[in-house]
Amino acid sequence: MELKYVGDLPKVSKHGVSFDHTRPDKYTYLQATAELLEALSYGATETTQHLYNTKEKELSSSELSKLLKKHISSIENDFTARENKASSFVDELRQRVHENDALNEDEKTAWLGNISLMKEYFFQYVANDCVYKASLSALGDEIAEGKIEEVSVPMFKNYAMVLNDLVGVMGQRKAPIDSEVKIEEKKGELIATLHITHR
Repeated sequence: MELKYVGDLPKVSKHGVSFDHTRPDKYTYLQATAELLEALSYGATETTQHLYNTKEKELSSSELSKLLKKHISSIENDFTARENKASSFVDELRQRVHENDALNEDEKTAWLGNISLMKEYFFQYVANDCVYKASLSALGDEIAEGKIEEVSVPMFKNYAMVLNDLVGVMGQRKAPIDSEVKIEEKKGELIATLHITHR
């Protein structure tokens, strides 16, 4: 398994390649999810309120992979599954070009060439997305199993974004768990807190 940053979702056309800045590479959120998994992996304890102190240093890709593998047993399968998902995505892009009667042959050739040029980029983008979704699911499992009622993190390094994405994941579990993120100031610092209601 190799994790690495590639960038925003590419938009390929007959004119070249641009990037959709509204669809960032999920790699940017993986350090936050890995650190939260590490912080919440102790299971049920006497306290259910946690303020996690984040690490200062950025993890390398190999350190990140190692930490995620520790907490997500299915990560290799999730990573392998991205091959099919990415291939389907690229095949669908190619199919659209072939079926576009508004394009002449030179335009089709240029567009297909740009898709081929970005194929490995697409694969890595999809791989990072798959691993991020698996890590959010694992976070949901830790919260459910530990009956954690509150998780607080500082408002930097994407921790709040991860908590916000986690709300959707918690609500889509087989036994949905209600949760919401609130932002408040504590001692001059902005803190994001995930409040969880267990049934």
